[in-house]
Amino acid sequence: MFAGLAQRFTHLRQLLITLLVFSVMPAPSSAAGESEQAAPLIFGIVPQQAASKLARVWIPLLNELSETSGVPLEFATAPDIPSFEERLARGVYDIAYMNPYHFTLFHEEPGYEALAHARDHLIQGILVIRRDSAITSLAELANQTVAFPAPRAFAATLINRSYLDKEAPGYTANFVSSHDSVYRSVAAGRFVAGGGIHRTLKAMDPEVREELRILWQSPGYTPHAIATHPRVDDPIRQRLAAALESIEMTERGLNLLQNLRMNGFERATNADWDDVRGLNISAQ
Repeated sequence: MFAGLAQRFTHLRQLLITLLVFSVMPAPSSAAGESEQAAPLIFGIVPQQAASKLARVWIPLLNELSETSGVPLEFATAPDIPSFEERLARGVYDIAYMNPYHFTLFHEEPGYEALAHARDHLIQGILVIRRDSAITSLAELANQTVAFPAPRAFAATLINRSYLDKEAPGYTANFVSSHDSVYRSVAAGRFVAGGGIHRTLKAMDPEVREELRILWQSPGYTPHAIATHPRVDDPIRQRLAAALESIEMTERGLNLLQNLRMNGFERATNADWDDVRGLNISAQ
């Protein structure tokens, strides 16, 4: 009799243990969700500068955003601006930092949605010349060769060229792939002038920057967009937007922003770039 009771007790204990194990195991759907979230979003940065320089200032910021938002982010760029445009058109990047003109194009197709832009900042095109140049006006660039980063760089090319077309007829545009290349080429005397923006000029190596001066600057426009591909769902977008807004709240965040010559980020809507759409500009 006692042997039978012992056997039934053993079976009961095994059943209780089995029930306990299943009660604490995570549901299969939850595990799958965690696996999907672990895949990083590809964050594409417009290649205004050398890839090594972009990586040095952007990767620490993306790491901070990943930690704050819980959304893994992976840095990416492209060899040049035309390649970046081609990747935007194909939707290679889940999220991207792109110039204002790019945003107006790639919002239409494949449908990138505005998330944020730099706070308290308007983007201006600038034309730089050598510090020892005798040129004092745009009109003196007529029939000269002027360096630009790429045909569809917004402020550095499109805005600057829209004014040169009126003020310096007969000038020739030469595209040298990046803002850094513009500044180096003008400093070296290969071109009399070149197009850029304040932020990239400030980030230029001092020995190059000190050889240059700003000849002219344009009015200001809504700055570069941070935008997400339609496949990024709204809960993820909201977490990223909150992380971008809050990055300036810590000393570490402020240091990371300073490396990018930015004060912070604010949430954006697609309509924020209506000033750019109103220019009705097109790549030349």
